[in-house]
Amino acid sequence: MTARRPQQHLLLLLTPRRQPAAASSSSSSSYHHRSRFSTAAAATSKTQIYLSRSRDPLLNLSVEHHLLRTVPANATVLMLYANAPCVVFGRNQNPWIEANLARLAAEASSSSSSSSSSAAAAAAPIRLVRRRSGGGTVFHDEGNVNFSVICPSAAFDRDRHAEMVVRALAALGRPSARVNARHDIVVDGGPTMSDGAGYHPGGGGGGGPFKVSGSAYKLTRLRSLHHGTCLLRSPGLASIAGLLRSPAECFVRARGVESVRSPVRNLDLDGDAFRDAVVGQFEALYGPADLRAVVDDAPALAVDEVRRGYREMASRDWLYGQTPRFTFCTHPTEQDPRPRPKLPFEERIYFEAKQGVIECFRMESSMGAQKELSALVGTTMYNISDWSAQLAEAGVASQQAQQIGGWLNDILGTEFTKPPA
Repeated sequence: MTARRPQQHLLLLLTPRRQPAAASSSSSSSYHHRSRFSTAAAATSKTQIYLSRSRDPLLNLSVEHHLLRTVPANATVLMLYANAPCVVFGRNQNPWIEANLARLAAEASSSSSSSSSSAAAAAAPIRLVRRRSGGGTVFHDEGNVNFSVICPSAAFDRDRHAEMVVRALAALGRPSARVNARHDIVVDGGPTMSDGAGYHPGGGGGGGPFKVSGSAYKLTRLRSLHHGTCLLRSPGLASIAGLLRSPAECFVRARGVESVRSPVRNLDLDGDAFRDAVVGQFEALYGPADLRAVVDDAPALAVDEVRRGYREMASRDWLYGQTPRFTFCTHPTEQDPRPRPKLPFEERIYFEAKQGVIECFRMESSMGAQKELSALVGTTMYNISDWSAQLAEAGVASQQAQQIGGWLNDILGTEFTKPPA
């Protein structure tokens, strides 16, 4: 009989530090620890705080998921992290309409062609990430600090921990911060905020409200997860609207969740000050933490469950293949009467896809003659490298295939979604 491997506990993904004598035990930015950890402490601590030093969104989300699955059912956990630039969309969303994939491809091409290593690092490609929780699409970078709270499902409340963050913001001099009816955190601001660069208090004149934090949730039988963003000093703020506006949106009717766009602003706050303030409010709610720790990449990936979760999230089947059923149609229909923009060709295109796999595809000529392209049925959209070639193989005339396929490449961001070389 094969011996069972001992369970890998949460402890393995933590890097404790000794506490200097003069250090404050409440500082979240330095995360000093009162003592060394034990596996028993990690498995039984009721109040836990984690600060991630990783900037990898897949790592942070995988650790967060691991915590949700493994901490004691009566525990309350706070995790704080910031990610490298990425577009993060919800579990039940459609990447073809939530992000401008062609722009992401252009950004990736620009960063790969940078002449120096320092320039390449500064212009690292923006990653596309599907998270495990619901909610809408958000942009992350290192000027955006994310907070995550795990608590017993019986105690779950959509506003409780958003209000906790609001109190932290008030303590940092942002008294207009509040939770709105959509459970977002918003602030008021004067007309000078129109450039999107930072926080400018007061001033009527139609200044605000502006969204500074959005949330998403995941509930299990025993535990609940509330994680949210907080725009502090995001250098990418001006890019958000362009990155999160897809040219395919007006052609797609999706069954999944679509994002609700809101005007956003930075709060112009220091990241460490924000972390300290949130930790202070968390401990005001739940008492001093029994366990404080930092999360680093290598120790986290040494944990089997974290590593498996990371690999799943990094896979193309997770990123694109989890997409709910949707239809793509270049013209208004009874089911989808929205107006469409003028096309560079006369034909009409209609297809349906589920989990990124085409279930039907038809073309209609300017004379109304319809043609079913059965050869495309079963084709995985994100494995298409060139729609022109795909249409030609399906029997579309060469000139039509080039024109329609080139347009589909642009609209659907094929340069970004195609398999890596």
